[in-house]
Amino acid sequence: MKTIYKIGIIAAVIFSFTGCKKYLDKMPDDQLTMEMIFNDKIRTEDWLAGVYSGIPNPMWGYFKDQGYNIMGDDLTIPAEWTPFGWRNVYAYTLGDWNPISAWNPYYWVELPKRIRSGLIFLENVKPLPGVSVEDVEVMKAQVRFLIAYYYSLMIEIYGPIPFKPGVIEAVDAPASELMITQTPYDSIVNWIDTELKDVSGKLPAVYPDQHDWGKATSVMALAIRAKTLLFAASPLFNGNPDFRNWKNAHGTNLFQANADPSKWARAAAAYKELIDAAEAADYGLYYEYNADGSIDPFMSYYNMSLKKFSEGNREIIFGRPDQPDLNGWQAHHLPIGIGGNGGMGVTQELVDAFYMENGLPITDPNSGYSESGFSTANEVRNTRWPGGGPEVGTVTMGGTYNMYVNREPRFYVSVIFDNAWLGVDDRNVEFVQGGRDTRLSFDAPQNGYNVRKAVSLDVFPRENRWVYQPGILYRMADAYLGYAEALNESDPGNPEILENINLIRERAGIPPLEQGLSQSAIRKAIQRERRIEFNAEGVRIHDLRRWKIADQYLNGQLWGMNFTGNVRSDDPNNPNAFFKRTFYKNRVFTNKMYLWPVPQAQIDINPNLVQAPGY
Repeated sequence: MKTIYKIGIIAAVIFSFTGCKKYLDKMPDDQLTMEMIFNDKIRTEDWLAGVYSGIPNPMWGYFKDQGYNIMGDDLTIPAEWTPFGWRNVYAYTLGDWNPISAWNPYYWVELPKRIRSGLIFLENVKPLPGVSVEDVEVMKAQVRFLIAYYYSLMIEIYGPIPFKPGVIEAVDAPASELMITQTPYDSIVNWIDTELKDVSGKLPAVYPDQHDWGKATSVMALAIRAKTLLFAASPLFNGNPDFRNWKNAHGTNLFQANADPSKWARAAAAYKELIDAAEAADYGLYYEYNADGSIDPFMSYYNMSLKKFSEGNREIIFGRPDQPDLNGWQAHHLPIGIGGNGGMGVTQELVDAFYMENGLPITDPNSGYSESGFSTANEVRNTRWPGGGPEVGTVTMGGTYNMYVNREPRFYVSVIFDNAWLGVDDRNVEFVQGGRDTRLSFDAPQNGYNVRKAVSLDVFPRENRWVYQPGILYRMADAYLGYAEALNESDPGNPEILENINLIRERAGIPPLEQGLSQSAIRKAIQRERRIEFNAEGVRIHDLRRWKIADQYLNGQLWGMNFTGNVRSDDPNNPNAFFKRTFYKNRVFTNKMYLWPVPQAQIDINPNLVQAPGY
């Protein structure tokens, strides 16, 4: 990779892979030369860790900074949280999104900094005592992955961006070199595709030392490549008429005018390559089993989010080992009665999305779903999951609202509802007003639910009991469903479509999809499966965007149970009944919001940038 590089003394921000380190040097860090840095093993490794530092945090990041979970329609926060760092995320849910909107990660500016730092690393890294030639080559491949990954993150939300890969502009370069316009989207995708395919051949699939977990691997590179190609094939970026007349400063169209069906086949081939390479390296869905040898869908889905790679969770393809303020993140999911923050809520729309135990949606007359009355006995299934009651195997306790009875396992692992079991406090959840887990304030579940997904049942904020867990950015379930989706669009009827969807359904404990479904029916099934499988993982907002259906789901009303209800009743005529569908808040989504705007501050600096349509 050829680079152009003119730079003297620089400011070196020193990071480590798990946090900041400070070194007692006679010369301040801001006076270190490149030679001094890259002649030192520790400083070289810290520079590399600084390049890694642009990887999003799937915990607090996806909730509060990037805000992807709140921007979708799975989770909600109270309006009263906005002064406490949630203002930018909440603004998106109200349609208040424009070129001067603040967005904490600020990818347009921050990721190019990491890319530039990576390019400097590639130019200067060299063998040292304790750093072999082989080590240098692997570190270079890691940085090349990170650069391509950061570009993929940028085009995922902005579409076309200024793009000069491999070039480090001089600090004194003329404006004509610095103030470039956007490059057509497909050109950037093609570069990412080629770069990640090449770099995948230079990285290990798994590092022999478990302390290296989180560093770039060949499988990680193939995963981001496939994901990028899936986005490029999807309706948002493939023949979208809204972008037909969007041109850069040179008058070049930034998107192709017409949809290209071959992009789906290209994505399918990339997913096939990913799955083959991953399975060959022993990656796969995470399973736990019952005593009789059957899959335990509760424990499998539960520990998929919690177990470390070194503990056998080979479903994680791309993970982040360090999670700043993990304890606070866990507390924000849980009821106030056990010391949680209580206001993070699951929407009624997500509750409704989960299947019944028989694999049918709640709208199917054969599903057995009921929104009337309460159960009279404990519901018991074949599972070792301890989250449903004091007796292992219990899923719901007697007296549970029938809306929550006989649902699929992923529902119980994802949602805290009234009368659910709180094992750490040896009692049931009390969300009806007057109960221990609610109050008429913003530290209570505004729409009647809290979040259980990805939080250990052993976490007990009131007693300061916390559990470490890895951050997961990409997992094998996404590979299987991505492959099924790309195949369904490029080769409908291919038997591998149902095979891959049913892998997910089998692990989830629900029956397989039947043969003979139409392409349209399978498309809808995949969309629903993704919504359920990846709930609260920061995936939903991007799926809605790339399918170009966000306006159908994010521009309307959100519902829940009756937050002010103080009676355990489902009587629709009783204003104090808790168990009745109740309007929670309006969502606003306008067509322009499919893309993030080019920040106005950057347009003010660079007049060659062209704003995204609608802003």
